[in-house]
Amino acid sequence: MTHAPAMEDLAKGSEPRHGPVKPARPAELKRRGRRENLAGYLFMSPWIAGFLLLTAGPMAASLYFAFTDYNLFDAPRWIGLDNFSEMFGDPRWRHSVQVTLWYVVVGTPIKLIAALGVALLLAQKRRGQAFYRAAFYAPSLIGASVSVAIVWKAIFSDDAVVDRTQQLFGIDAGGWTGDPDLIIYSLVALTVWQFGAPMVIFLAGLKQVPRELYEAADVDGAGKLRQFWNITLPMISPVLFFNVLLETIHSFQIFSSAYIVGGGAGGNACGPADGTMVYTCYLYVQGFENSRMGLASAMAWMLLVAVALVTAVLFWSQKRWVHYEEGGR
Repeated sequence: MTHAPAMEDLAKGSEPRHGPVKPARPAELKRRGRRENLAGYLFMSPWIAGFLLLTAGPMAASLYFAFTDYNLFDAPRWIGLDNFSEMFGDPRWRHSVQVTLWYVVVGTPIKLIAALGVALLLAQKRRGQAFYRAAFYAPSLIGASVSVAIVWKAIFSDDAVVDRTQQLFGIDAGGWTGDPDLIIYSLVALTVWQFGAPMVIFLAGLKQVPRELYEAADVDGAGKLRQFWNITLPMISPVLFFNVLLETIHSFQIFSSAYIVGGGAGGNACGPADGTMVYTCYLYVQGFENSRMGLASAMAWMLLVAVALVTAVLFWSQKRWVHYEEGGR
């Protein structure tokens, strides 16, 4: 009859019957690590292939073409910095920079103000809240499509809805899309109409603000405006920073709506008198209508540098106005 090992034997450190557990050898650990790494790389291979073929490869080719004379049909010819010097001396390029900066500086704040205002309204509990959220978010899903841009152009054309509405108030300004000074405002109106995406982000941030802060402010006699300025804005400042960063980058990249509303092809591809000549629209004209892919590549890299600088400035400035829960900035 077998007996279980005595407690004193276990206390002495007696080994189990099958013997001590042998630690894995270094060579075995290395082989196991290589197998795990290989499995990880196999799962990542579709993304790696897509990054190399669709992102890194085209970026490297574009950087090379930026220093060449390339028209899509003949072999590229190295010309050094000639594309950049021509670009800086081109008055239409400078005009495209001015139009883009105006669009970013004017359109982005108005869009964010509209998004925050609607988010503040939807943050209150009321009937039909889910419907209103979906209705206000819907334009963000369809606003960037070509079909919406075509409809938008028709709305702001001569003797259309906007023109007739102006006439009811005694304003005879005509259609916006035919006026070089007004057509850019139709683009701003289109981008403001698509405030649904930042609205949802603002709404999520507002839900995280503790109600106790507002209750304490009510006890102290603070009004709604002061509560918004001293409680709401500081508490949602990280969300505000995220929306400012994202919408600023998107504004620099505007193309389809400016191209379609402006005309779509030919001499008025970027609006009458270049009224919608945003940077990407002029880049498209140089690259695909004028077949100057080398110059277009140089313009694309300048846009990348500009967006990177603006992003760096925004990240630097957040230390002054973005507040986090830990109390730091």
